[in-house]
Amino acid sequence: MSAKPKIFIDGESGTTGLQIYSRLNQRDDIEIVSIEASKRKDATERAKLINAVDVVILCLPDDAAREAVSLVTNTSVKILDASTAYRTAQSWVYGFPELNPGQREKIASAQFISNPGCYPTGFLACIRPLIAKGILKTDFPITVNAVSGYSGGGKNLIQKYDAFHTTQAGGESLYPYGIYGLQFGHKHVKEMHYYSGLASPPLFVPSVGDFEQGMLVQVPLPLWILDNPPSGEVIYEAIADYYQSQKFVQVAPFKELTLLREGTFLDAKAMNGTNFVQIFVFANDATKEALLVARLDNLGKGASGAAVQNLNIMLGFPEELAL
Repeated sequence: MSAKPKIFIDGESGTTGLQIYSRLNQRDDIEIVSIEASKRKDATERAKLINAVDVVILCLPDDAAREAVSLVTNTSVKILDASTAYRTAQSWVYGFPELNPGQREKIASAQFISNPGCYPTGFLACIRPLIAKGILKTDFPITVNAVSGYSGGGKNLIQKYDAFHTTQAGGESLYPYGIYGLQFGHKHVKEMHYYSGLASPPLFVPSVGDFEQGMLVQVPLPLWILDNPPSGEVIYEAIADYYQSQKFVQVAPFKELTLLREGTFLDAKAMNGTNFVQIFVFANDATKEALLVARLDNLGKGASGAAVQNLNIMLGFPEELAL
């Protein structure tokens, strides 16, 4: 590896690529290498660059990411892919350092790392500790309801919302709130199922809100279906213990209300600009109900922040650099 590692962001003009570039371009411990705009789709030129650097960060659509990987001939170059193309591939390491014990070591030693999706990050942060610790059995039926800012839809959706906001007066909304994925084939479900440890995929209902950035991922737990349901305190303690040494996972105190807006609302935008995922546990033991909520920046811990964290691990740097 170079004395100053060389990084190529393939797709740096996209939403995630721009965010990663903005986090890295002021650092003096790495060198960002860019390709001329006129050569971004030139496979020969891209191949030269891909195989001449230390780390390539792919911020491309799935098919383009696969094409980029096919250009790799240098076995010493590391690839960090932000698309969904390889997230469940057995030959790739999943780039969620907090997922399981030993995950960081796998990321550090791997050549190919897949950056997690935003929705799966929130979901897995909530549910993985309960499955790993046996608080919930693997056959527990899980539903996931989530809302993201419209930046999660990429450049096209951002432009659509921004254009509307520019031309409309009176605070009107393009779509105040919209549920999508109603054919239950969202591309993140496979990833959520694969790493959760659940026997069956979760029922996932995503939505988009009329705000640019931020995310809430909600996992309701109907504990009354269990013969011996765990208390809310037990659920909270299991999650808090799982993440006690994780700097980028914050577990709010049990039934925490002071972090709510006006003591009532859980604001989706509160983690914007950070690489934190914040987990809340709410419960009513009398009715045997619980709700897990993950709050994160869909462009931070859900995308570019996670990529920078993974890059730091891959290079042996402190995780919090540029975060």
